[in-house]
Amino acid sequence: MALISKKKIIYPINDHLRNYLDKYGRQVDISIHYKELLRYTSSIALYDYKGNDTLWETVFFDESDRNEIYFNLKKIYSLLKAEGDMGVMEHLYVDRVDLCIYGNTQPFRVRIVNKINDNFDYFYIKNADASRVYGLELEHLLSPNRINYLVHRDTLIEEHIAGIPGEMFMRQYINGSLLNPIRLAKEFVKFNERCFVRLLGDMHSSNFVVDITPDFEEIHYRIRAIDFDQQSYEGKKSIYLPQYFKQNNPLIQLGIKHITPESMVQYQREERALIANRLKTAPNEIEDILKAMEQDSISTPENINSLKKDLAKHYKNDDFLKCKNMGQILRLNLQQVITK
Repeated sequence: MALISKKKIIYPINDHLRNYLDKYGRQVDISIHYKELLRYTSSIALYDYKGNDTLWETVFFDESDRNEIYFNLKKIYSLLKAEGDMGVMEHLYVDRVDLCIYGNTQPFRVRIVNKINDNFDYFYIKNADASRVYGLELEHLLSPNRINYLVHRDTLIEEHIAGIPGEMFMRQYINGSLLNPIRLAKEFVKFNERCFVRLLGDMHSSNFVVDITPDFEEIHYRIRAIDFDQQSYEGKKSIYLPQYFKQNNPLIQLGIKHITPESMVQYQREERALIANRLKTAPNEIEDILKAMEQDSISTPENINSLKKDLAKHYKNDDFLKCKNMGQILRLNLQQVITK
């Protein structure tokens, strides 16, 4: 696996990115922020149904604060799912608030339950990191997946992305009798291409999920990123290619076994064509997010210099060497899709 450099730096949201978020309705006013959830008084380890430690902790708030905090969390959920209409939230309640103590941004996860039928959903509250916000927006614009998230000051709210965690899928499902190895391998090739084109790094098996949809004759797979901290940050080209992470070896071996080199090139071209179409259908949003990124600092000078050299060599295009920041590198990387 290509080694990630050091622990990722958290970059604040600057005025250019905030203007973008405001223009496209991503910025809202909320009544509770990330730092307020840190007022919890105690916590216990959270275990899954098999008794395994999930590395999350369920947190508890003082009784005098709990009702207000839970009510405000329901208001946030209503903004995320129903444009702030609290009328549709009356039958929902906050069942649990969990904290991921090992994550880079130590996110909170809120479990919302429907009291009528016990159906549940999650959303996340995190420290806002500019890299992650760029990653979420680019995922929304350039991938086949729509992403719902909101920002207020230094707080980021994200919807839950459903699917089987990559490492669990490779451990429990990849050898199943119903598996369609060709379709799954094809999707991994396309996912690999999407990540490289839009420079989303660190897509090992813990940072994506596999969404399975039964079709009338077959099974359809979609691999979806769930962690966007490494958007245009790292300096090595290989970190933007999931095929180089050893945690993804079962999927890689599936492709080697079931897909010919000619088919792989075809799938790569198909995905690039789809991305090119998305660039054409959302030109204003793409231009605005790239302009914001070009006026931002979301990586180190060392990483910028390293990546532009790698890409100049990869594309045989010395224009990359003229890039001054990650925004310019990403713009030129996307241009390769349109050009080809």
